[in-house]
Amino acid sequence: MFVAFSRIIKYGIQNFLRNGWLSTATIAVMFLALFVLQSLIIFNVIAKTAIAAVQNKIDISVYFKSNTAEDEILKLKKSLEGLSEVKKTEYVSREQALAGFQAKHKDDSVVITAIQEIGENPLLASLNIKAYDPKEYTAISAYLNNESLSSIIEKASYAQNQIAIERLTSIVGAAKRGGVILTLIVALIAVLVAFNTIRLAIYSNRDAIGIMRLVGASNNFIRGPYIVEGILYGILAGVLSFAIITPLIAYIAPHMASFVPEMNLQNYFATNFLRLLSYQLVFGVILSAVSSFIAVHRYLKV
Repeated sequence: MFVAFSRIIKYGIQNFLRNGWLSTATIAVMFLALFVLQSLIIFNVIAKTAIAAVQNKIDISVYFKSNTAEDEILKLKKSLEGLSEVKKTEYVSREQALAGFQAKHKDDSVVITAIQEIGENPLLASLNIKAYDPKEYTAISAYLNNESLSSIIEKASYAQNQIAIERLTSIVGAAKRGGVILTLIVALIAVLVAFNTIRLAIYSNRDAIGIMRLVGASNNFIRGPYIVEGILYGILAGVLSFAIITPLIAYIAPHMASFVPEMNLQNYFATNFLRLLSYQLVFGVILSAVSSFIAVHRYLKV
């Protein structure tokens, strides 16, 4: 068994080397498929991080009428904290809002002067409400739109934030779907190229295959070298695509950090190096091995 297995590997490598230009073309197309797959994985990670970062910054800010008693606001705060959708609430009094506003604009003399000339605090008390899931803001917003609360609530800020998160999710979703479709198209092309390469290799060795069958070689022994050849395509294409994408990640990471500060792309890549490489190799080997198996099966009718 060991001798037969070693011969299968030997003949597979010989077939791979014998068909130099065809092997190079097949690896090139496989490389494109794997490169697109890896890019899609990286994009998916970036997109999830970007959406999570935006979601963490989104909340509902409820502003209360200036004559609303603090006790009523705190009562509403307590009732909101009892909702399963609410993660946390933060009360900002009129005095705290004014202090924060003045600190933010301390270098703007025009704003500070305008506040002083008004003679009273123009800012409203507010509650900042954060949900466990952005989808739950709709339920929280509906709770706040209760007519019984209209006498104390001046306005809520959720509508604008809802549009922003929905647009971002829609754009990312469309890009991900496009990436999946592109990966499938390139993968199909890679399978067809590998399929035809193996078919040509089988055809050029048809006399040798005929002799092997006459002397009693098993179907697995005949099929084996071509499966090995296909696996070599997948492994080399996977290693090549990973070798190309590694310096690209190093180049893109600093630019990505300015766009999504929460995303350390290079650190993610280094931490998940083996897992990402495994994805490349497994996907490449599956594509090439399946196409090789189909090609041999169709040609030999075994």
